[in-house]
Amino acid sequence: MLKFLIDKDTWQEVFDSFNKNKLRSILTMVGVWWGILLLIGLLGSAKGLENSFKKLFGDFATNSVFVWGNKTNIPFKGFQKGRRVRLTLTNALKVEEHIPGVAFVVPRNQRQVNIERKLSSEFFSIAGDMPLLNKVQKIKLKTGRFINQGDMQEKRKVVVISEDIYKQLFEVKAKAVGEYLQIDGVTFKVIGVFKEPDENLGPSIDAHMPFSTFQQVFNQGDVIGWITITGQPTADIKQVEADAKLLLKNLTKIHPDDKRAFGSFNLGDNYAKLTGFLKGMQFLTWFVGIATLIAGVFAIGNILLITVKERTKEIGVRRALGATPYEIKRQIVVEAVFLTVVAGLLGIISGGWILIVINHFYGQGAEAKIVNPSVSITVVFVALVILVILGTLIGLIPAFKATKIKPIEALREE
Repeated sequence: MLKFLIDKDTWQEVFDSFNKNKLRSILTMVGVWWGILLLIGLLGSAKGLENSFKKLFGDFATNSVFVWGNKTNIPFKGFQKGRRVRLTLTNALKVEEHIPGVAFVVPRNQRQVNIERKLSSEFFSIAGDMPLLNKVQKIKLKTGRFINQGDMQEKRKVVVISEDIYKQLFEVKAKAVGEYLQIDGVTFKVIGVFKEPDENLGPSIDAHMPFSTFQQVFNQGDVIGWITITGQPTADIKQVEADAKLLLKNLTKIHPDDKRAFGSFNLGDNYAKLTGFLKGMQFLTWFVGIATLIAGVFAIGNILLITVKERTKEIGVRRALGATPYEIKRQIVVEAVFLTVVAGLLGIISGGWILIVINHFYGQGAEAKIVNPSVSITVVFVALVILVILGTLIGLIPAFKATKIKPIEALREE
């Protein structure tokens, strides 16, 4: 077989057949080309969407839910409708202790403060956080460190600031770590500078200080702004959210049916929906692409059937000169595979250019919607293997048709 494939006469015959019906052959190859183009383009776009979702959620523990207090909507146990619900550190500890499937709970506080350095001052959003926050939302540090347990225990007046604060309050290339800032009149030491995330899933935070320090400096007592609940990898985060809200209602004397008392954002549930959408899109892409490929390959098979009919006398002569049915079939199959593979390669190249164009217009900058659309080498290889298999199978139809031609009858054809 290898000798046949490298034989010059084999390919001379393939090209002669193609040149005799050039327009017809090109038009039939368009179907295969379009199928591969769709496959590469849609799979690459789906990958780009997946990358954009990973960029959005990449810094967060995706099996998390954020819960905060609102106002009650139903009177309960002597309390009137419209009561402001305030979460406490005790509530957060109860959730971590009693709700099945919870990995850890991170209480958080936030407020607007005036931050001063030398003659510069500006208002920024600052949060009181625990070291555990780094497990929920990865803090990307440019310099220095994040809050640690020692900061918490000793209630140190230290702060981790964003790049935005650094740019507004510090001179170009000035060292920030070790310097001091005035936060609402209280002196804090800068221990780190973090890179702001591309996307914020929640309130924008410009600086972090130890949770215990925040409680003391701003006289918060036991009150907290909201809690982040992270579930264990195997936990049903929707059930964790429902159980946590029910427990919090019991702790804060809120009617069990009051759906407005607590606000929440279930990151895990939304992430699952997005990943499910991507899987569905990928399945649909493979289905549409392969269906289009099959249609294109069948078109090539039909053309080869017509070609076999037109080459009846030629095939009769070859049979009369001693060509075996196997050699006739082999030549027809090679022609089918050649047309499908060439059309497929052109489709792969075109699909690659389409992805480059999509990346240029939709994959650049902070507002990118389709980040780095691409397909893996494995996908390209699988697509080529599918083409070879389909080309071989569809080539067998006209090949068997050709071998049924009897030499004497073929030579009598006009």
